[in-house]
Amino acid sequence: MSTLNIAVLAGDGIGPEITEQAVAVLERLSEQGQFALNLEHAAVGGAGYRAKGHPLPEGTLALAKASQAILFGSVGDFSLDHLSRELRPEQAILGLRKALGLFANLRPAVVFPELGHASTLKPEIVSGMDILIVRELTGDIYFGQPRGIRRLENGDREGFDTMVYNETEIRRIGRVAFEAAAKRSRRLCSVDKANVLETTQLWRDVMTELAADYPNIELSHMYVDNAAMQLLKNPKQFDVMVTGNMFGDILSDEASMLTGSIGMLASASLDSNNKGLYEPIHGSAPDIAGQDKANPLATILSAAMMLRYSFGLEASAQAIEQAVSKVLAQGYATADIQRPGAQLVGTKAMGQAVVAALG
Repeated sequence: MSTLNIAVLAGDGIGPEITEQAVAVLERLSEQGQFALNLEHAAVGGAGYRAKGHPLPEGTLALAKASQAILFGSVGDFSLDHLSRELRPEQAILGLRKALGLFANLRPAVVFPELGHASTLKPEIVSGMDILIVRELTGDIYFGQPRGIRRLENGDREGFDTMVYNETEIRRIGRVAFEAAAKRSRRLCSVDKANVLETTQLWRDVMTELAADYPNIELSHMYVDNAAMQLLKNPKQFDVMVTGNMFGDILSDEASMLTGSIGMLASASLDSNNKGLYEPIHGSAPDIAGQDKANPLATILSAAMMLRYSFGLEASAQAIEQAVSKVLAQGYATADIQRPGAQLVGTKAMGQAVVAALG
């Protein structure tokens, strides 16, 4: 039996509550003999700053580097907004991405049958939607240099950032996307702005070249403005989408809202060897922290992604996903996914229901 060495970084706000439920799910699978667990916990974000004076303490980073995967809760603490930017809780996640080389962000956007009503779009538009957005995470305009704010000769201030990608960066995220598409419906849409930006013209060129290595994958291209529109008009036309850091940031958040609740959405951030950081895409929600109101399902589904991508335990991943589906079908709902006839439950009860559904 393999032993999974996992760093658990619960973070701030609702992070500890939702992470606790994901850990309970993993522990049930371990009790069933599917794998052994070695879990180590460390402070991060605001909790890291309060404990060690930094959002990403040295010990936490060392643990993350030594572990096979990281289960992450959330970071964010409004009471620390007065700190300089490098000490704010949110810098922890950026620091982990950089230090661990987590360049590939995978965000599924799935509409469960019971939640079709919760979307802001008509149920017939979103029912059955199952999209995977692959976002490059460590390049693009967010990291390009030079950047800054400068004073012009006429006295005006000017802000500037640099959008830049090299061929190696594009090629490696492209391969992640093509390989993901090969395990799904074999359709990949690459999103760019090649009609305006030279950087994304290179992106399109490289993606087109890569397609020759994947003859069974249907590759299409779409400008980002049209992609944003099509996600609202006909989201089910997409299976796997791949795009750069900035466009992916925007489109993945747009797609998340089509599902009805951000509390349902998991994510994975992977390095070149499939070591990953797994987290729900929502924030720390300090307004409901400690009140047993948060939806733990996104974190539980993130744990399923961890088993799939970092450990290759597909059957275990599917067991979690099927348990979540069963719980929703049984009518359980936290406040964010409440619907007529559903049984309103809290964080712990929802987690316990998923554990029970695992058998």
